[in-house]
Amino acid sequence: MERASLQKYAWLSIGAAIATILLKTIAFLLTGSVGLLSDAAESLVNLAGAVVALFMLRVAARPADDSHAHGHSKAEYFSSGIEGVLILVAAVMIAYAAIQRLFDPQPLEDVGIGIVVAVAASTINFFVARVLLKAGKRYDSITLEAGGKHLMTDVWTSIGVIGGVAAVAITGWLRLDPIIALLVAVNIVWTAIGLLRRSAAGLMDASLPGDEQAVVMKVLDGYTAQGVKYHALRTRQAAAQRFVSFHLLVPGSWTVQRGHALLEQAENKICQVLPGATVTAHLEPLEDPVSFEDAGQNHAHD
Repeated sequence: MERASLQKYAWLSIGAAIATILLKTIAFLLTGSVGLLSDAAESLVNLAGAVVALFMLRVAARPADDSHAHGHSKAEYFSSGIEGVLILVAAVMIAYAAIQRLFDPQPLEDVGIGIVVAVAASTINFFVARVLLKAGKRYDSITLEAGGKHLMTDVWTSIGVIGGVAAVAITGWLRLDPIIALLVAVNIVWTAIGLLRRSAAGLMDASLPGDEQAVVMKVLDGYTAQGVKYHALRTRQAAAQRFVSFHLLVPGSWTVQRGHALLEQAENKICQVLPGATVTAHLEPLEDPVSFEDAGQNHAHD
């Protein structure tokens, strides 16, 4: 799938955010619940995040050029980072409104219809979140994954808020509404921290996950029986793009053609186990001590 076509998921997220903002605002106006107000405020953050995601997906879809030889896929990490910051902003907004209402509790009105409207908004978010999370995993898009996680935190926020509103109606304890809103705010902070950490790792060229590095090593280890060694294995990921580089050491008695053929075979096998990977390899003579100069760096095997 072309990366540009992923923009349709951002448009879906924008549509869902607009719909839920309207529904949650109606629910707040009906009930007067600070929890539902904070829930509506988070949907405003969702809308801002979806617009940013759309822009970054457009940037990430641009082809490589003279100034960006490796493409623009890292733009997705900026999107997920901004998404994480926006989730933190939403948590602060929720906490601020909740603390105010904690010291000045207010009675709730029309709780039944307000809950129905809020449930409708949460249902929309739940299904859109599932679509985004599935697409993010399928197409290795951290932008879509971040959007899906953001919407899913909104769902959990809404569940907590709806439960609080219902509990207030049943027990009459008005402070329960802001207390639950505060607990929800604390919970969604963890999602934001996770997104920020992953975004930072991508921007800092962190290595591929351990399981993906392991399959690369398995491919290269398969050639050791032929008297071949390797070292300086380095990996990184930029959104859906994976990059692998290594030095392959072959006996000096081999012809260049034989060594090159083996190198091509190894590169092709790595691309099979890591579809879409860009593999860069350097051929060196096994007997030359200079070949081992950087053997101690990053997963050396010699």
